[in-house]
Amino acid sequence: MKWSFFTRLLGYWLVAAVFLFLFTRYLTFWLELPSIASGIKSFWNENSTIADLYQIFVTVVLLLLVSLWVGRSNQQYSFMADSHRINMISTYLVRFAFWSVFLIGLSDAFISFLRVENLLDDVIGESLSRQLNQPRDRGLLIHYPLISIAAVIALFTRSLGFIWLTFLVVFAEFLIVLSRFIFSYEQAFMGDLVRFWYAALFLFASAYTLLKDGHVRVDLLFAGFTERSKALVNGLGSLFLGIPVCFTILWLGMGTKQSSLVAPLLNFEVSQSGYGMYVKYLMSVFLVVFAVTMAMQFIAYYFACLSKLSGESAESPFSESGAH
Repeated sequence: MKWSFFTRLLGYWLVAAVFLFLFTRYLTFWLELPSIASGIKSFWNENSTIADLYQIFVTVVLLLLVSLWVGRSNQQYSFMADSHRINMISTYLVRFAFWSVFLIGLSDAFISFLRVENLLDDVIGESLSRQLNQPRDRGLLIHYPLISIAAVIALFTRSLGFIWLTFLVVFAEFLIVLSRFIFSYEQAFMGDLVRFWYAALFLFASAYTLLKDGHVRVDLLFAGFTERSKALVNGLGSLFLGIPVCFTILWLGMGTKQSSLVAPLLNFEVSQSGYGMYVKYLMSVFLVVFAVTMAMQFIAYYFACLSKLSGESAESPFSESGAH
């Protein structure tokens, strides 16, 4: 049916728009290629170059490819299958983010401990020690490789790790209490580690909570609706309320080089605590992960609601299979 093609196309265009936005931000701010707006302005200019039009070209090609794929596969997949597919993207991103903060938290805390105790030179040498004292070098030499490793680990694991991350937050706080009141020892990096893991737990678990329908719902009328009415309300709410909020976070946070989610990354921003961890710039990415995974989950919810409205499935919009 035509309506199923256009509704599926809208959902997958939204998925493409999320990742396309992140990719164009990378091209504009990190590779310093002309933005889409600059490309449009220079489109009719005789002196325009391929670089000026590159982002426009990528955008058009990606949307065309998505449209062609949806057209060819429209009769092959159900709306619920689309929902599970988007769930898998979201859960992979969360697993990836979890392993990143786990590996980076342990390694950066250990480096900070060696540094504050003047042991870093003895362990890795004076030259490398000087490099790791610089936020940019520590990010490039330690954090980025660990992020790549986390991406691989996330491909082969199925647990989201929230229970373990909660345990790590409690254990790290317990170590602070133990060392402070028994051994009278406390350093800035210890508090930084708790904040780093706790912020990750709070923001990364939001999409999973939405998957399990665990967010608080203030309900005055919804409980009395029929199942089709509930699906309609949830689908429209996802489309016109949830997804726009996620795009607003990304747009306001990554609109310019001075935006709150871009500037810390570009400058490898760290806290002013002296001998703390060098992970403050990474915490700005937590909001990006939150916005992207929540957007994916709202799109998955949109497809699941379409499945109910079409009479295709009586399955709950939030299914256990989406979490694995």
